[in-house]
Amino acid sequence: MLSTNISRQTIVSQGKRFTLSLAQSAAEVEEIQRLRFKVFAEEMGATLPDNGGLDIDRYDAACRHLLVRDEDGGKVVGTYRLMTAEGAYDLGGWYAQSEFDVTRLQHILPQAVELGRACVHRDYRAGGVIALLWAGLAQFMQAQRLEYMIGCASVSMVDGGHAAADLFTQLQQTHYAPPEYRVFPLNPLPVEALRRGNAAEAPALLKGYLRAGAYVCGEPAWDADFNTADMLVMLPLSRLNPRYARHFLQAA
Repeated sequence: MLSTNISRQTIVSQGKRFTLSLAQSAAEVEEIQRLRFKVFAEEMGATLPDNGGLDIDRYDAACRHLLVRDEDGGKVVGTYRLMTAEGAYDLGGWYAQSEFDVTRLQHILPQAVELGRACVHRDYRAGGVIALLWAGLAQFMQAQRLEYMIGCASVSMVDGGHAAADLFTQLQQTHYAPPEYRVFPLNPLPVEALRRGNAAEAPALLKGYLRAGAYVCGEPAWDADFNTADMLVMLPLSRLNPRYARHFLQAA
């Protein structure tokens, strides 16, 4: 069984009290799934199955779920889904394997945590919610003695994918993984056909990973349900930007 040994933390940010924990009940997981549906389907327009306003998939049962709760309002306002090799083994694979051939990462996966379904309620994106989630991630990795973070970082394709193609072209020059860490999309985004040579800005979550020292491990995959271009990112803790490491590891 995965450890639940992360300390419950409460911070005050912008006059609100937020508490970090791992979901401990089916009711808390349902709250998380309701937040995910609100963000991904209602706000971002993802095509998700009708599960009564919940975003549910087969990976949830094999993962642990970090959550941040607004203690004053009582609602879950941020979440991260965490999968380890134990969960992937039980399920028969990692989420990343639904989008990429990850053969070249097999040697690191036993020491990896896969991040997924990250989201923060739109009214709370300027506060300390994401910092609390990162603190919980640090504690989780230390408790499990994990050395790598991997995850699919999504870029909207609302413009047809042109910005995503341009962004990937930029990141090839600055953040591309060495060949031994490359993955290959199962449903590739046609980068050559879509790129226009324009400057493109990374979404906030991807930008945070890159600033921390993450690699982009290969060309983007097209996720038709979410209408996003997904890039697999990988961050070895040994590569963690020292400025981020101070906050990341102290938080643990």
